[in-house]
Order: sequence, then C-alpha cells, then structure tokens
Amino acid sequence: MARNDGRRSTLADAGIRVLAESGARGLTHRAVDAAAGTPRGTASNYFPTRDELIAALVDRISERLTPDPATVAARSQQPADRATFTEYLRDLVGRLSTDPHVPIALFELRLEASRRPAVAAVLGAWRQRAFEEDVAFNERAGLPGGRTEIALLHYAIDGLMLDRLTIPLETGLPTDEAVNQLVARLLADSPAS
Repeated sequence: MARNDGRRSTLADAGIRVLAESGARGLTHRAVDAAAGTPRGTASNYFPTRDELIAALVDRISERLTPDPATVAARSQQPADRATFTEYLRDLVGRLSTDPHVPIALFELRLEASRRPAVAAVLGAWRQRAFEEDVAFNERAGLPGGRTEIALLHYAIDGLMLDRLTIPLETGLPTDEAVNQLVARLLADSPAS
C-alpha cells in the first residue's frame, strides 16, 4: 500500500482520542476507523498489529508534543536563567494542555506499559529519549539544573498534569503559578535569574 502520511496522522489522532476516551481495552482497529471516519479495515491496513498501532500513537504523541522549532530558536537567544527555564516548562505544560486527549492517552499508555512489555519498550524508549533531549537542551542553553533537577521536574509536571486532567485539588493555585513554584523550589540552589 502506498504511504499516505496524512491518513496515518488522521488515524493516529483518532487512536489517541479512542485511547483517551475508552482506555486501552477500547483501543481497537475498528474503534479507530470509526473515530477517524474511515472505512472498516483502514487502520489495520496502516497498522496491522496492535503493537504497530500503539507505536504509531507514541510517534504521533511525540510529534504533537515537540516544541515549535521557532520557539526553541527564540528561547536559545534568551538569557540562560531560571526565568527562561520557567518559560520552557510553561510552554511544555501548554502543549500538554492544548488537547487533553494527548496527555490522557499518554497516561493510559503508561498504565498499559505496566502490563505489556512491548508497550513498555516502545514508550520507555520514547520517554528516555525525550528526557535526554531535555537534559541536552538545558546543558546547551546553560540553564540551571542538571539531570536530577530535570528528572524531578518531569516527575512534578507529570503529577501536575494528572491532577489538572482528572480530579484537581482545590488549592486556588493556577497552573502557571504551580510551574513557577516548582522551578523556584527545585532549583533553589541554582543561581537566581
């Protein structure tokens, strides 16, 4: 079959919605076809196995969460300080918040990875690569914090997003202020901006 990247993206986006709305058990080729509005069998033509479908969803989530290159270029021209790092994290939280289906699907995949080694392999490789890219960006930009601080911020952002997407705590703390506080407290020993 000829490769149609637009159709692949449409099917993967539909798969993300299905996964977010119905969980891992609801993620079937037939459900993806229905969500995408494509004829039955289309998803299985593009992704013949469930593992290939899940790998396509991970790839699409990665594409959707990748920062805009112009934003990255502009940020690299800013001072290497806590304020720039905070802006970077706000951008990440913004990308995660744009379409709630994406982070919910990602959380569903993480739960599925705890039960299925094939999903763990695909998702784990992507998560580790994303973490290493964040560490490398931080080092290149000369921003505060090292591997440990980046890991702690990943953990904190995961928890913040899970809270905001499910049953949020009633704290009165807006998301942007939560990000500000996370950076300030986790990078407390780094030079101030």
